[in-house]
This record gives sequence, structure tokens and C-alpha cells, in this order.
Amino acid sequence: MRHVEQVMGMPVSVDVRDPVDVAPLYEDLRRVDARFSPFKPDSEVSRYGRGEVAEVSDELAEVLGICSHYERISSGAFTATLPGRPFDPCGVVKGWAVQRAADLLRKQGATRFCVNAGGDVVAAGEPEPGRPWLVGIRHPELADRMCAVLGVSDLAVATSATYERGEHILDGRTGLQARGLLSVTVVAADLTTADCVATAAFAMGRHGVAWADAQPGCLIFAVDADHVVHRSAGLDRHLIADVT
Repeated sequence: MRHVEQVMGMPVSVDVRDPVDVAPLYEDLRRVDARFSPFKPDSEVSRYGRGEVAEVSDELAEVLGICSHYERISSGAFTATLPGRPFDPCGVVKGWAVQRAADLLRKQGATRFCVNAGGDVVAAGEPEPGRPWLVGIRHPELADRMCAVLGVSDLAVATSATYERGEHILDGRTGLQARGLLSVTVVAADLTTADCVATAAFAMGRHGVAWADAQPGCLIFAVDADHVVHRSAGLDRHLIADVT
């Protein structure tokens, strides 16, 4: 069964090969959006940023902990808090929320599915015996082209780049737009990790490539500002097509 809905400002598609109900997945994403969107004045995140929340929810506490972890290990390049800007944990929330939604499918007994949230993917099992899920890595400058195609199973894939939202990723160390990379794709066991590592690496610039590649369980495919491609040696086993 294939289904797609617009949630959290992006298309979220589900391809599930087991007889499960996908409605709870979308319901959870809508609930997360209502709580965490920095664009909604009455969300918990917006109220927290204005200092109006005396006691945070368990979910926000978890997200704050993840934000703190990646800010620490990226030496401040990754941050949800910049002087003069509203509190914005979107660098964590997207991957975290979609991973949670995928876990809801697993709780229903689904073992073969692919959730694609605006290009960030959670893939479980195989769509057919012996065939992995195919995930394209979009060219960072040419919307109709791919840099590579990966074959993945029981893995997550996330990309940070400027092609969807423009130059929205800031280097928390300077407060300025991140420079040095055009795109960073990370493959990891879960989408929370893949998304956070990709965002942090992009914020770090060129040094983020080696940093991301050194993160436990992470494989990377990155294109720097000079159009040089960098990829983990371990990524080769997932590479179906390399069209760079």
C-alpha cells in the first residue's frame, strides 16, 4: 500500500508491504507538528522560546537533550539557540518525529516499509525478497538529476542541503550561513541520528565531512562547494548507481 499526505510542511509518503493502518503515523506527525513547530505561536516550542513554559513535556525534554548532545559534539556548530533568533529545534525534530512515526508501524507488526519525508527516509526490510529499497541522492544544484542511488534495508538516510529551503542552515559558532558544502547525505541505523549528523556536518562546513564520517555507525556522501564528492568507503556496498 502506498499513501502520501502533506504534514509538517512537506510530503510524507509511506510504502508498506504489510497489512497495517498508516493513519496513526500521520496522526502522530500532526501532533508533533502542533507541539514543535516554531512557526505556530501557540506551540510548546514557541512558548518555551518565549520563556512561557514552567515545566516542559517529556517529548520536548527528549528533543532538548538531543539538541544539547549534538551542540556539544559539534563544538557549537549545531545549535537550536542563536542570539537574536527564536528557539528552533527543527534540525532535530524532523528526523526524530519521522523515526517515531516509523516505529509506530513496527509496533503494528510491519517489517517491510519505506517512509519518505521530504527526501529523508526510513527503510525497513525489503520490498521484495533479495531487493533493497532504492533511495536517490539528489544533485545539489540540478533538480532533475541524481548524484547516486543507494540500496538500503533497515537503515535511514537523511540529506542536508540548500535546495529545499535555501541557505537556512547556520553555523552556530558564527551565527552566519554555513559555507563549504553543497550537500551532505548520511546513512545510519535511525533517522534521528542521520538527520542530526547531516545537519551538524553541513553547519560545520568542509570540516564536517570528516567529522560525520567519524560518527559511530554513520556513512556519508557529500558534495563540497568545489563540486568534489566525498564518500565513506563503507558506502560502496549500498551504492546501486554512481552518476557523479
